[in-house]
Amino acid sequence: MALDRLCSPDGSDPLWDWNLTWHTDVPELTQCFQNTVLAWLPCLYLWLCAPFYILYLHTHSSGYICMNHFNKAKTAVSFLLWIICWADVFYSFWERSRELFPAPVHFLTPTVLGITMLLSCLLVQYERMKGVQSSGVLLIFWLLALLCATVSFRSRVLLALNQPALVSVWRYTTFFIYYILLLVALVLSCLSDQLPLFSQAVKDTNPCPESGASFLSRITFWWISRMMVTGFKRPLVESDLWSLHPENRSHRVVPGLVQRWNRQRQKAKRLFMYSPKKAQQTEAKGASGADEAEILIVKGPQQSKEPSLLWALCLTFGPYFLISGLYKIIHDVLMFVGPLILRLLISFINSPDSPSWHGFFYTGLLFVCTCFQSLILQQYFHVCFVSGMRVRSAIIGAVYRKALVISNAARRSSTVGEIVNLMSVDAQRFMDLSAYINMIWSAPLQVVLALYFLWETLGPSVLAGVAVMLLMVPVNAFIAMKTKTYQVAQMKSKDGRIKLMNEMLNGIKVLKLYAWELAFQDKVSEIRQSELRVLKKAAYLGAMSTFTWICAPFLVALSTFAVYVLVDERNILDAQKAFVSLALFNILRFPLNMLPMVISSLVQASVSLKRLRTFLSHEELQEDSVDRSATASSVCVTKRWFPVCVFSLNVQIPEGSLVAVVGLVGSGKSSLLSALLGEMDKIEGTASVKGSVAYVSQQAWIQNSTLKENIVFGQELNDPWYQQVVEACALRPDMEILPAGDDTEIGEKGVNLSGGQKQRVSLARAIYCDRSVYLLDDPLSAVDAHVGKHIFDKVIGPQGLLKDKTRVLVTHGLSYLPQADLILVMGEGQVTERGSYQQLLTTDGAFAEFLRTYASVDNNDSGKTQFGSGNVMVNSCTEKSAWKSSLPSQKQQEAEKGSERAKSGAGKLTEADKASTGQVKLSVFLTYAKAIGVPLTVVSVLLFFTHHLLSLFSNYWLSWWTDDPVVNGTQPDRLMRLGVYGSLGLFQGVAVFGYSLSMSIGGIMASRYLHQCMLHDVLRSPISFFERTPSGNLVNRFSKEIDTIDSVIPSILKMFTGSMFNVLSCCVVILTATPLVAIIIPFLGVLYFFVQRFYVASSRQLKRLESVSRSPIFTHFNETLLGASVIRAFREQKRFIGESDLRVDHNQEAYFPSIVANRWLAIRLEFVGNCIVSCAALFAVMARSSLSPGIMGLSITYALQLTASLNWLVRMSSDLETNIVAVERVREYSHTDKEPRSPPDPWPSAGCIQIRNFGLRYRQDLDMAIHNVSISITGGEKVGIVGRTGAGKSSLTMGLFRIIEASEGQILIDGVDISQLGLHQLRSRITIIPQDPVLFSGSLRMNLDPFNSYSDEELWRALEFSHLKVFVTGLPDKLEHECSEGGENLSVGQRQLLCLARALLRKTKILVLDEATAAVDMETDHLIQSTIRSQFEECTVLTIAHRLNTIMDYTRVLVLDKGEMAEFDSPDKLVAQRGLFYNMAKDSGLL
Repeated sequence: MALDRLCSPDGSDPLWDWNLTWHTDVPELTQCFQNTVLAWLPCLYLWLCAPFYILYLHTHSSGYICMNHFNKAKTAVSFLLWIICWADVFYSFWERSRELFPAPVHFLTPTVLGITMLLSCLLVQYERMKGVQSSGVLLIFWLLALLCATVSFRSRVLLALNQPALVSVWRYTTFFIYYILLLVALVLSCLSDQLPLFSQAVKDTNPCPESGASFLSRITFWWISRMMVTGFKRPLVESDLWSLHPENRSHRVVPGLVQRWNRQRQKAKRLFMYSPKKAQQTEAKGASGADEAEILIVKGPQQSKEPSLLWALCLTFGPYFLISGLYKIIHDVLMFVGPLILRLLISFINSPDSPSWHGFFYTGLLFVCTCFQSLILQQYFHVCFVSGMRVRSAIIGAVYRKALVISNAARRSSTVGEIVNLMSVDAQRFMDLSAYINMIWSAPLQVVLALYFLWETLGPSVLAGVAVMLLMVPVNAFIAMKTKTYQVAQMKSKDGRIKLMNEMLNGIKVLKLYAWELAFQDKVSEIRQSELRVLKKAAYLGAMSTFTWICAPFLVALSTFAVYVLVDERNILDAQKAFVSLALFNILRFPLNMLPMVISSLVQASVSLKRLRTFLSHEELQEDSVDRSATASSVCVTKRWFPVCVFSLNVQIPEGSLVAVVGLVGSGKSSLLSALLGEMDKIEGTASVKGSVAYVSQQAWIQNSTLKENIVFGQELNDPWYQQVVEACALRPDMEILPAGDDTEIGEKGVNLSGGQKQRVSLARAIYCDRSVYLLDDPLSAVDAHVGKHIFDKVIGPQGLLKDKTRVLVTHGLSYLPQADLILVMGEGQVTERGSYQQLLTTDGAFAEFLRTYASVDNNDSGKTQFGSGNVMVNSCTEKSAWKSSLPSQKQQEAEKGSERAKSGAGKLTEADKASTGQVKLSVFLTYAKAIGVPLTVVSVLLFFTHHLLSLFSNYWLSWWTDDPVVNGTQPDRLMRLGVYGSLGLFQGVAVFGYSLSMSIGGIMASRYLHQCMLHDVLRSPISFFERTPSGNLVNRFSKEIDTIDSVIPSILKMFTGSMFNVLSCCVVILTATPLVAIIIPFLGVLYFFVQRFYVASSRQLKRLESVSRSPIFTHFNETLLGASVIRAFREQKRFIGESDLRVDHNQEAYFPSIVANRWLAIRLEFVGNCIVSCAALFAVMARSSLSPGIMGLSITYALQLTASLNWLVRMSSDLETNIVAVERVREYSHTDKEPRSPPDPWPSAGCIQIRNFGLRYRQDLDMAIHNVSISITGGEKVGIVGRTGAGKSSLTMGLFRIIEASEGQILIDGVDISQLGLHQLRSRITIIPQDPVLFSGSLRMNLDPFNSYSDEELWRALEFSHLKVFVTGLPDKLEHECSEGGENLSVGQRQLLCLARALLRKTKILVLDEATAAVDMETDHLIQSTIRSQFEECTVLTIAHRLNTIMDYTRVLVLDKGEMAEFDSPDKLVAQRGLFYNMAKDSGLL
């Protein structure tokens, strides 16, 4: 042999010698093998890795590490090793010159080693230049080199001791120096270098330690230990979380997916446009072909090729994810080492002549292989979970970006609830799937390998097992198909439920005022019921699936053993065949178990993928619909535009002019502004806007941030300009009464601002941003006369801040029109008249007639708006803030202002989602058990116990079978053994089906109960609860947490119980077989328990932090959807995208440590598990003389399962504890304050209201909002309520509806104290027409009559009196016309008229109008007032007056001032008194 000649010229030193190495009590490798294979192996590894590693370093630079003592030492060690190797080469040459003729290997091996050491030296320097702090490639090289050198080290020491004459002093000396240097190199490579220059970690305050961790720390996840220790000592808080690695941040991840998705969309469009059929059409159409093709794309999506979101995801995340595939292949191969070593161990026990070191060698090999397998598996999972995390970030980012550009038509097809589900549930599905997606190819690979080894063990009999497996495939396929169907149905119900919940939370005040909570609770429960019906069907399928995949491995084993022993009676089922086969069947169980789960996850992900693709494929707003580079006029619109709302326009607006747009409700005024913003589809013609645009929407959009942040809106703070804007918008007096001034937090949708304040903040935002063109959609309708005139003069008018800007003002205020440069009169989507005020009067058209009709109302205003009265502003019904309801006297206010603002958190309103701390209380588990039901829980546990007891007994039966004596070449009792073995399996299957079904049904029952309780608790909470709690928190509870209770907790419980019984079975078997293990098991058990508790402390808190940081993502998203048009108008998309990305990253900062903590746990647990396996094998080897092969085979077979079972048990116990947090969070709202309830009865009959010494405050820590109010109103009176800002008008109505409970005094209606009544009874007997008209998605009928208590005739009559009959009759579906979410497909005026129709239907004895006509034009206001006078003639009417002229003919007027009653008499008498009311009327120009 050539290698023999290489080692010794005469061939006396062979490469391999079995007698020397294996068949001996003292094993030894030949010198030739040591000098060649052992020496070359590390070199071969490094040279193979080097090209790929250098290429990787070339493309992945992390900075530059300065030269320091550490990398100097690493370089010096490599250089010294190079010198040592060359010294050996020179010594060989010296020997040759002395005619000693050393073997060629003494020249070759040192040369190869020397060149390799030089390569390692160069790699150390190249790594330093590329910023690598710790090298895995070099660490493995030094470890391999040291291990190989250790074998030689032992041989040389033995040789020196036994044959000193053969020792070469020079070579021994150089080898020992070489060995010491290898040891030093290995120690150095275990450490980490300093941070590179310009590293991100240098800038971060709390960088993730992973990037700076050593290779050893990375593969063992030691780098998270510091956080784990902190988490064990005290509950983790947000400040403990690390910054995300740049590679995992949204700004890096999302653009990659968005770009690839856009490419897919472009590709799909191109394929469709250039298909032969379309080409022919294009030729036929001539020049307009391109336009036709575009129209075809819109009209015929069913013919076009769908863009592939899956391919976009693969291209974006595939390359990194491929690394996991490599890890998975290595792990799958290593899985089969256990059964092979088991075969060798049983052979070892069966042959007493084998040297005892063989058994110890096999045990050591088993330990090393299982540990290596554990390290590889955890690296695989780490890559998978990080990939999943990136996919989630990318999907959320892509959905958010899409929501900002989606067209209005497409936006209506996807509700807020659906889009929130895309971001929460669907994105989560992809993240969950990432860990198991590789099983698609890995499971078949494992099955093939298992069958190959089974064939080797049992021969063709294994085909029986294959047949059973093939029979299972169609069963699983059927289950998967049905599951997909149910999944789609469930997601549809879930979307509907979340959508309805979202609307209910947005309109909760209306639900409370109308006492509609029960009707809407029933609607949600109905949807939930259909969702649970689908879940129940899925549970039956799940039980079938569990039954098939738990029984499959047993059936495969049974059929294989049966065929094997029945085909030929001389086929003996001995311990080696049975237990190696059983170990392989146990391996087979995992892929067979996982495949249905993976298929189920794939099914869910495919449903989610389709939903995401549909949403991301929606039409976007036309970027070119408005030309922003116009040079002539400031705003210009020509030819035909926009379907549905505006039919035909031709408008030109000069730069710097003030244009007023007027018209009736629904005439297309707001649509004109939408068209100028590019919010509508342009059919043909052109539109151009010169310069930047600011937009003030009709319904002000306010962010959940401070007042100052709302006005500054992301711009740089310019304090002088800011103060000027605040002054111009009359916001200074408001700031005076805020607890923290302009740093006061404004609640979601501006809950603690009045309508007028919201509108002025919205206007201030537009002015502060200083744009060229201002589009103002009726901003003055919500403010009173004085403020309206002030704003018009100081801001909009010819002398205002915006005098040099182009202003398009939609208004119902006729008094502003004379100062407008141009007036556009809208009618049915067209401009019916245009010109200046005087020109339109001269023309004597419809506009002039309209003016004459309402001259009596408006001419008296003498240049002021006709709306209401008041010195500063009108405090509307939405004034339910903590701060402005209590207005202390001026002196008090001045004195307290400084101290009030100094208080920490004075301006804080909303409460962030809080994370609980410490262990999950036992009461939470008991709550869940109670929700399932005690009988069902007991039955489930008993069935689990029965299944595992039968499983244990069947395996013991098998071990007794294998130990049966062989008589005449056969086992006589084999048929009896086979029959009992099969029967035990059958009973196992029944138990499996039973517990699977009972657990799933129990989970659904618990889910139903918990959802119903939460819904009940939330809807019964007072209005203050909804002001404090962001809607995102509540939506998160109803979507993510309920989804966890629906599907995650039952499966985790099932797996936890199964793992617990598996572990107990393994311990029983191992202890029975090898009692010596009892010495080690208690110690390892304590270690296990400590590691588990140590881990759960941090894991549980990380889960809570992740859950808490998830809510702000959805709250911000909700806010963005509501203000999308404003964000687009101001061109602020980039800032909002950045904010969303920041919130997602903040959420991932809590998620990332939790997945690393899982890996940290798994590595340590698997190491302890591997110790147990090795101990079982070791003690079996030591007791081989007294142990039967059957029992030993059974013991090690179970021991091989123990690691996975223990690991899974701890994982499931921690998962259970972290996921049961969902139950804790769902039950959280059961402890909040609740509104009292009682059944309704007939009342009131007259409508008399008596208020006695009434007072209330908004919070216990605040002053009284109103106090000492005493009035008496007789039935049928019409009473107006007026007063300046903070006077307490809204507070009084709040007290009447008991939205806020009285602090003193009482209100009596028809002699009954309302505080003694149930809220439903009270609110259902009083009607309010609120200032903000709220509609819910659903039919018009549902919006008018959610309880279905009125006939069609009554509904139509109400519509007729509310002047909507003509409009509704013109709709295709009439009363069944679907209102979109929030009633967006109706104008604000039409929504207000619907609220009037609701009041007409209820026809209660008491009617409250809260500035109800602010959003309608003069004509509609006149109609509403006449309807109220005629239809509510016998009712008591309380009106918070906005247009003072509307209450001049009321019976009496209540004037409030500083929370007290100032005046209360008829309007004539109050005017004669010349008090507060006289001054207001004078301000409004009514006198």
